[in-house]
Amino acid sequence: MAISLKRGLLDNTDILAAIGIVGIVVMMVVPLPASLLDILITLNISGSVLTLMLAVFAKDPLEFSALPSLLLMMTLFRLSLNVSTTRLVLLDGFAGQVIQQFAQFVIRGNMVVGFIVFAILVIVQFIVITKGAERVSEVAARFTLDAMPGKQMSIDADLNAGMINEQQARDRRKAIQQEADFYGAMDGSTKFIKGDAIAAIIILFVNIVGGFISGVAMQGMPLLEALQKYTMLTIGDGLVSQIPALLISTATGLVVTRASSDRNLGEDLSKQLFRNPKALFITGGVLTLLAFLGLPKLPMLTVAVGLVGAGVILQKSSKVSVVEETAAARESEIEESKKPENVLNLLHIDHMELELGYALIALVDVQQGGDLLDRIVLIRRQIASELGFIVPVIRVRDNMNLQPNQYVIKLRGAEVATGEILADHYMAMSNGFDDDSIPGTPTKEPAFGLDAKWINAMYREQAELSGWMVVDAPTVLATHITEVIKMQAWEILNRQDVKTLIDHAKEQAPAVVDELIPEILSLGQVQKVLANLLRERVSIRDMVSILETLADQAQVTKDLDRLTEHVRQALARQILQPLVGKDKTLPVITLDPQIEQLILDSIQPSDYGTYLALDPKMLQIIVQNLSQEVEKVVLKGFSPVIVCAPLVRINLKRVTERQLPQLLVLSYNELVQGVQVQAIGMVGMDRAS
Repeated sequence: MAISLKRGLLDNTDILAAIGIVGIVVMMVVPLPASLLDILITLNISGSVLTLMLAVFAKDPLEFSALPSLLLMMTLFRLSLNVSTTRLVLLDGFAGQVIQQFAQFVIRGNMVVGFIVFAILVIVQFIVITKGAERVSEVAARFTLDAMPGKQMSIDADLNAGMINEQQARDRRKAIQQEADFYGAMDGSTKFIKGDAIAAIIILFVNIVGGFISGVAMQGMPLLEALQKYTMLTIGDGLVSQIPALLISTATGLVVTRASSDRNLGEDLSKQLFRNPKALFITGGVLTLLAFLGLPKLPMLTVAVGLVGAGVILQKSSKVSVVEETAAARESEIEESKKPENVLNLLHIDHMELELGYALIALVDVQQGGDLLDRIVLIRRQIASELGFIVPVIRVRDNMNLQPNQYVIKLRGAEVATGEILADHYMAMSNGFDDDSIPGTPTKEPAFGLDAKWINAMYREQAELSGWMVVDAPTVLATHITEVIKMQAWEILNRQDVKTLIDHAKEQAPAVVDELIPEILSLGQVQKVLANLLRERVSIRDMVSILETLADQAQVTKDLDRLTEHVRQALARQILQPLVGKDKTLPVITLDPQIEQLILDSIQPSDYGTYLALDPKMLQIIVQNLSQEVEKVVLKGFSPVIVCAPLVRINLKRVTERQLPQLLVLSYNELVQGVQVQAIGMVGMDRAS
């Protein structure tokens, strides 16, 4: 019974909150009996104490993120109580036992003392605590917003360096956003407390004047009796209202001035105030000196002895703790040395690594102006946008075994690219002719192999005016990383990456995913098709279209090469878009029909797809003739694109990708309607014979 009631309340907290807010508003309109008002005033006091305790025990401001909304509700609740008590005081001359007993207990029926105590409470709350909390909230909100970009960049850098994973990065970004929202809300909610203090002063005078007039004019009370009665009731009401308000404003000040910590406020204060015994000794000595200078000896010496005694105890305990920690550390080292070495961590291999020589460390050091980590984050976003897959975290580390200016790009622990850059120089890439007037160190641009020079910063403007393309060292390295990722994307993509992409696609098209995997194709087979696409730099961003095509065609064939060709046909417009000019013309190189037939006859099936069983000499001649034709096309200013039969396409691409990696090979089925094909060359059979 109790458990079900608890569960019912927890499941309907939103309804309870709505009922509570509506009830607070109703209190302003509907007269309440004094007995019910006593209960509500008690709830106000207990709620204020509870809020203060939560603020004291909070280790982080975000642990009490509901405080801004709670401040509004508590302020509205107090004002509703003020309206209700004012109504009872003016109508009945009585506002319940709590207010009457509070006035008797706190001020002992003395109006002057009551006025003074009430004024002090209002001044402390309005001028000291509320004003300070308001200022702290303003500054905290401003600095939190100003620090957001830097924190976001720090998270991206940690993610890129492999220190955190994607989920941890999302959690940290969410925490940053929550922190900004919290301090922004606190900046405004402190105005509620300030307004409450002002309202309390106005309500005090309204109640006294209104009660005096009501008692004299309507109830025929003597002047002094009316003034005494209504003043006491009003002061009691004000104290009952302002003491909880003071607790709430104190809780607000504690939360907004609280720095994030692993301990609560009491633990932090005890750790920091009593950390140094010398401070306690000096404080005790000062109190002892004051006692002998004429101040009361009993309180001064009592506190002084207490401080000195606490200092002695702390000094002894700190020495004991140091000895215990040292002994524990030695025991831990001995126990650790006895355990068998855990070599599992040595088996871990990062997907991608970037190793830097010591002269290039400044490129990743933010304090030295390095922004390479930020560039890597942008590279991952660029690849995701262009190729449609998520690049794994690239771990960046230094390697003292490299040359000072050398860097190495690794894929699963194996080197795939390397180069050398001068961190404090600029790379000027040739404009087609040598210009000896610009001094520099000759080199090759690492990503594309272009002729270039490393030039000093003082010659940058001169080189740009001479028509050279000038870029800084981080840009050279970032470009090389980008090209390596694009070239090796098909090797980088693994089953887990494909699972992530398919889960994302399932949010848009759950039906096709449920139909295809695993009933028709396995996750590994889909991964092989996607790798075939990435191998030729075909974007897999349109995952839904790819899965739709596979679901249709895999009913007919399970041959992964054929499935890849079907997917390419579905993505034909996407493939052709960067190749076709404004006039919708596509310049292409064609193959002699006899060569196509020769290749078709040489295609042999296997368990892993198809391969070309062609005479090596004949294959070499075809590739050489093709290379010559490509050179002619490039000299004419065209990009080399070959069009051939669908079954020929994938095998021709595989035998030419080593010598001609940039060569694009299309099939006739990929030439969509509206594109005009212009034949600008042909590889003839007579040249290959």
